Amino acid sequence: MNTPVLCVQDLDIRYRLPGGRWLQAVSQASFSVAAGQVVGLVGESGCGKSSVVRAIVGLQRPAAGQIQFDGDDVWQASRKTWQGRIASRIGVVFQDPTSSLNPRMTIRELLTDPMRIHGAGSKADRSARAAELMDLVRLPVKALGQLPRELSGGQRQRVAIARAVALRPALLVADEPTSALDVSIRNQLLNLLLELREELGLAMLVISHDITAVTYLADAINVMYLGRIVESGSATAVHDHFEHPYTATLLSARPTLADAGQGTAEVAPARPSDTVDEQAAGCPFVPRCWRSVPECSAAFPPDASPQPGHVVHCLRPLPAQQPVSAPGPGADSEERNGDHANSS
Repeated sequence: MNTPVLCVQDLDIRYRLPGGRWLQAVSQASFSVAAGQVVGLVGESGCGKSSVVRAIVGLQRPAAGQIQFDGDDVWQASRKTWQGRIASRIGVVFQDPTSSLNPRMTIRELLTDPMRIHGAGSKADRSARAAELMDLVRLPVKALGQLPRELSGGQRQRVAIARAVALRPALLVADEPTSALDVSIRNQLLNLLLELREELGLAMLVISHDITAVTYLADAINVMYLGRIVESGSATAVHDHFEHPYTATLLSARPTLADAGQGTAEVAPARPSDTVDEQAAGCPFVPRCWRSVPECSAAFPPDASPQPGHVVHCLRPLPAQQPVSAPGPGADSEERNGDHANSS
């Protein structure tokens, strides 16, 4: 594999709560993204994915750990290094283009603004680049004079992507790039991101709750639950040969035509992450896991997978290639806590 463009190591992120307490949003998260590689970070809302994005792009200082971009420490870099070697080379697509695009600026102004801020080219150069970007994301050049509200949701997201690559970044961070879009538009945007990876040689970090979409895009996937990365590996390993019960839960929640009107597999609802002063030492998925045993609460499990490059933090991992389903919270105690005959 190529040298990592982005390397996140043992990342901790905390938020202060009223009463002098702290919320642990991310714990000991580690992953990397190489040049030309697409890496996914998936999990339910509130698991800490967007906190990781904020730390990478300089909006949230980590409590511990290190984030390196092209060899530079993001949070130890001088202002000159940050502006010249980091900020201009990381493009970001935020969750909601409706709120992330200034409604008073035309599409041309939105696309040229990053270039103006970083002093890239003359006004004529920036205008020409804006037209190139519209072609790159498959939008008509005539839309440059329009305001964001005059475009559809899918078109606004294309503008957000175009703005993110305006400065020819080495890394594109896409936070829920297809949320709130219908299936056909979502698929078009996924294909667009793949095309941009090929055309621009981008490294990509894609954040999403939609494991199916990420599997389509990514070379590697990290599954996060309540701030912990519980399973990681190639997209094929995680999607087709998953072993962590939470990954099974994510996959079981995928909507399919066969599931129409039938709902999805039931598991216990998520709970808020523990505060630092009361943080549980064990696996965060224990309250929802149908395979948990008392030892699961003692310490965060080490890697249990025998497959190289496939990391599974679980004391009782599922046999590989299990059906994508999960017992509900009403499963009897023998099924929840005893050894299954086929899991030994």
